[in-house]
Amino acid sequence: MSVRDDFSSFCSNLRMSSDTVSKIQYRYKQITKRINNDYWGSSSETSHSLYVGSYGRGTEIWTSDIDIIVQLPFEVYKKYDNYSSNGQSALLQEVKTVLKKTYSTSHLKGDGQVIGINFTDGINFEIVPAFINNDNSYTYGDTNNGGTWKTTDPRKEISAMDSRNNTTNKNLKRLCRMARAWKSKCDVPMSGILIDTLAYKFINEWIYKEKSYLYYDYMSRDFFEFLKNIDKTKLYWLAPGSSRYVWKDGNFQSKASTAYNLSLEAIEHESHGRPISSRQKWREIYGSKFPS
Repeated sequence: MSVRDDFSSFCSNLRMSSDTVSKIQYRYKQITKRINNDYWGSSSETSHSLYVGSYGRGTEIWTSDIDIIVQLPFEVYKKYDNYSSNGQSALLQEVKTVLKKTYSTSHLKGDGQVIGINFTDGINFEIVPAFINNDNSYTYGDTNNGGTWKTTDPRKEISAMDSRNNTTNKNLKRLCRMARAWKSKCDVPMSGILIDTLAYKFINEWIYKEKSYLYYDYMSRDFFEFLKNIDKTKLYWLAPGSSRYVWKDGNFQSKASTAYNLSLEAIEHESHGRPISSRQKWREIYGSKFPS
């Protein structure tokens, strides 16, 4: 197999199976229908909800964190905003109680900003009850520190990622998914939104951004070089589209430096006709989903 074939197979291996996607869609519709039934007097399976997070941006490779926003009527916001203390916590408990009508108590948890539903097959949902604003952003509750209201604008982030993905021959989202495999294999302290934010910045300036799988060894090498050279004192970046602060979880530069050196070795092996040795180096970076 060639570099093109290796990375094409790798990217295919990172995608969720059609069966998994079907399960996610079914559960999304059931959650949405429950919310619409209780809050909107509707049996719609799609209104008033939105995939957000990595899955919403199209960059997720795992099923342990499917994030969705469910929109509630403004009257509900007014009710809990009038609480003398932590109406946000009371709101979360109310929505959790509503979801109990569909899902077993043993599967449900409420934590900070979300209601979590953990399924036995590992496809887990985190549901954020929220209220839509005039500019299509959302207001949601944070129960920490006595309770506060916060704002998020996931549609702008999704739109920015989609747009840049389209102008880079779909390379942006593939790079984001590859970077998640690296994060998992090498225990890199980077959140999904930080990976997406930095990949978004990198690929806009990358010389081969309109090429395809044949250049993915170079894309890997150059992305790791980009990451390792980031100033370690930098604490945050601005998310694509929304410009919200994305804080780092820790210094990822040393892991990126190791991956950069391994990518140089992989490319060297390939250039000297040693594809098996090359693949082994890529597997040290990306894990077992990279072809052997």
